[in-house]
Amino acid sequence: MDHFPIFVALKGRKVLLSGGGDAALAKLRLLLKTTADLHVFTPNPAHDITAWAREGRLTLHKRALKTRDAQGATLIYAADEDVDHDSATADIAHGAGVMLNIVDNLHDSAFITPAIVDRDPVTIAIGTEGAAPVLARAIKADLEERLPASLGTLARFGKSFRKIADALPMGRARRDFWREYYFHTGPAAMQLGKDHIDAALNETLDTHLSGKARPAHVSFVGAGPGDPELLTLKARKAIDEADVIIHDRLVTREILELARREAVIVDAGKEGFGPSTAQKEINALIAQHTQNGAQVVRLKAGDPTIFGRLDEEIETCEAYALPYTIIPGITAASAAVASIGQSFTRRGRNGSVRFLTGHDMQGFADHDWSALAKPNAVAAIYMGKKAARFVQGRLLMHGADRLTPVTVIENASRADQRIHAATLETLTDISDIAGPAVIFLGLTPRGAANALAAHPQEEFA
Repeated sequence: MDHFPIFVALKGRKVLLSGGGDAALAKLRLLLKTTADLHVFTPNPAHDITAWAREGRLTLHKRALKTRDAQGATLIYAADEDVDHDSATADIAHGAGVMLNIVDNLHDSAFITPAIVDRDPVTIAIGTEGAAPVLARAIKADLEERLPASLGTLARFGKSFRKIADALPMGRARRDFWREYYFHTGPAAMQLGKDHIDAALNETLDTHLSGKARPAHVSFVGAGPGDPELLTLKARKAIDEADVIIHDRLVTREILELARREAVIVDAGKEGFGPSTAQKEINALIAQHTQNGAQVVRLKAGDPTIFGRLDEEIETCEAYALPYTIIPGITAASAAVASIGQSFTRRGRNGSVRFLTGHDMQGFADHDWSALAKPNAVAAIYMGKKAARFVQGRLLMHGADRLTPVTVIENASRADQRIHAATLETLTDISDIAGPAVIFLGLTPRGAANALAAHPQEEFA
């Protein structure tokens, strides 16, 4: 991020703009939405600029910007659309230590003006650091359609009510009140007319002041394989409402960034054959963070019901009489098999698929390897990198064809996903896998599978 987004206080502050043509008009239409003290400097102002000056919306100076004008200014815009004029404005701004924007000159500007969705006092700024203005406009248009015009009215009433709402305790109690107002009682009151909003606010506050605090709750949420777009709507809602998020090592940064900034984020990662947070510690964290009515999300990579130690954590909730919810996620194997264009089962090939984990080596040895070694058997092995040689040996020992197709999908669904096609014989040759991986026995990427079907005598590699 080269440009840090901030909202600058402009009420009554001096903002200068040099220019009187189309570029100046475009900036002024936006700046006129503010309560800044606007001054425009140009010998040849456009008709609209002259009209705005007559209306008292800005101060027009029919001359070029001078050094003395910059004293006390907060922002300066260079909008003359002329290199020499803009350069002179830049020199004045730099000399006075004032933040400068040169229209259509990102490199020499100290700040940029984003695309804005205006639901005053709700303002959404969209910036692409100059890389894709068309994309910024498209996002703006999409948000304009989604956000009702009444949103600003609700926010203005809410702003005037904030001090009264301070009667509620800080944190969850206040958030619950405002959530109900903005998403339920407020919009309902707007349907009846603005005169009903004050009453809705007071009634909602009375309800929350007299009601019991929201009880603690634990949500076991599947974070999916890594791509935040694969989160379910229910998972997104739980993350957004969480006071505390206790997450696994494989939950991606992009997903954690969806949490509220005020949320407590606890890393309770486990690493196969490496440093880990003991399960007893995780159970203790769940119990600890549910105090005082906290909404806790236990965020697990993939699906919490698959190799996620879910039962032990549910037992903790039961021991402390904590209500809980399980929100399924897309397991890594599902994302991985989709990435190679295959399905787990196929008529005439296999009617079942096995999910195994290579993390528990003791239990791993007890699998029915003779069944897995049969032609057309399909299995997905989680956390199987370190167990690859063991898998290879067991299957060959039980008569598996050494040319059985094997596919290793690293970082399934993520931007750095890689697909490694191999055979049972060459499985252990894949040594450069760094990220989490799923190993498929009996499946190969669709293109390679079609080639193998056309030329069955050729070795797949």
